[in-house]
Amino acid sequence: MNIVFARGAAELPRLVARIVAEGPLPEGTPALVVEGAQAARFAGKAGQVHEAFVAGEKGLVRLAFAGAGDLSDGDRRAGLERAGGALAAKYLTSGEDALGIDFSGTGFSAQDVVSVLLGARLRSWQFLTYRTRLKDEQKPSLKSVIALGAPEGTEDLWAVEVAVAKGVEFTRELVTEPANVIYPESFVARCQERLAGTGVEILVLDDVQMAALGMGALLGVAQGSVRKPRLLAMRWKGKEGVRPTAFVGKGVCFDTGGISIKPAAGMEDMKWDMGGAATVAGTMLTLALRKAQADVIGVCGLVENMPDGNAQRPGDVVTSMSGQTIEVINTDAEGRLVLCDALTWVQKEYQPATVIDLATLTGAIIISLGHEHAGMFSNDDTLAGQLDSAGKGCGDTLWRMPIGPAYDKLIDSPIADIKNVGPRFGGSITAAQFLHRFIDKGVAWAHLDIAGTVWIDKPGATHEKGATGFGVRLLDRFVRDTLEA
Repeated sequence: MNIVFARGAAELPRLVARIVAEGPLPEGTPALVVEGAQAARFAGKAGQVHEAFVAGEKGLVRLAFAGAGDLSDGDRRAGLERAGGALAAKYLTSGEDALGIDFSGTGFSAQDVVSVLLGARLRSWQFLTYRTRLKDEQKPSLKSVIALGAPEGTEDLWAVEVAVAKGVEFTRELVTEPANVIYPESFVARCQERLAGTGVEILVLDDVQMAALGMGALLGVAQGSVRKPRLLAMRWKGKEGVRPTAFVGKGVCFDTGGISIKPAAGMEDMKWDMGGAATVAGTMLTLALRKAQADVIGVCGLVENMPDGNAQRPGDVVTSMSGQTIEVINTDAEGRLVLCDALTWVQKEYQPATVIDLATLTGAIIISLGHEHAGMFSNDDTLAGQLDSAGKGCGDTLWRMPIGPAYDKLIDSPIADIKNVGPRFGGSITAAQFLHRFIDKGVAWAHLDIAGTVWIDKPGATHEKGATGFGVRLLDRFVRDTLEA
């Protein structure tokens, strides 16, 4: 969806919207429209939309009001994004090709307007690549949103936020594509294509190179698939003279569970088990497009986990790049095996000051937190606070979970240095504790378990059902608030 900034009322289409806070409609609204809104119980609550039809100079005008809720409650962004998203959801397939949002006289700041526009753009994203038999009324008709009366500086702010939107959309695209389209090699190719010309440096390691480096944990997961694994590194060096920050993503492009095979029902969802890697890729696109003043490395460990005759077995012992040996108790606890080698590699190769990994790692985190928050585990209180603040500032919210020595004994192995699963209880915690063993001393680290937030089976305020793009806005806000501050 295109966002256009207009200067005069004559540029508005016949579908015109106003954003209103919770309460009565603005002064000057036609009496019949006010009466109709009251009859429909429209009160300006966040996400409410009321439509009326009025006579204009050039014929019928569709007049819409979108509620932003109580804008004095401290979270203006969320309400305004929800208003923009509600308008996009209502009119995306309305037959109208343009929606005009009139901000004149609202008193909204440039940031307020940008929040509305971002909500509209993100909510309008759909993945229709393989839908060949849509009826006309099902096809998106809305092509542009025209912003009228936006205050000075809005267009400059929007130029930054559109980079965020593109990163979120890229992540959603990668997550939504089926596993016969996106697998390790094609994931790399898609990133190379999308990042071409942005200034991002790309490095790719194949299975032979990873074997030479001793990445036995990652390669053990991949050995059951005909799809060869890849390690993808993307560096945006927008600042010199600082130690880089690393974002590391789990990229299991399809997860059958391996020999510890998953139940058939719902297994098709496991195409999005590469959501952490997709988030890293989308974030790198955002940072490059907005020319972030930061040195950031994005690393994706890319594999498929398949139950072939050559697949890893429960009870196998593998040697990680760090030299630590791992007893594989359950081949469906594969993400941590991929991540541990990717974490070791990025620390040895780039010596980052901070490492943040993202992974659809455990079902246990969904049991704990549902789909409302991602789980956060960290060895550094300052970093945890920064990420928590970034999440609250953009809506990609986190909830800190514990780690510590008490959990270490749960993943000790009798025949190796560590085993890849602990007992039934505390599954997301022991998974994080496993990863913590591969973090070098002095490195600030956070693990984000995003299993419950990358894919949701019902629409949200700024996303259709399916891929959410969770994490791109979070990491971008973290970069803005900490690395560019």
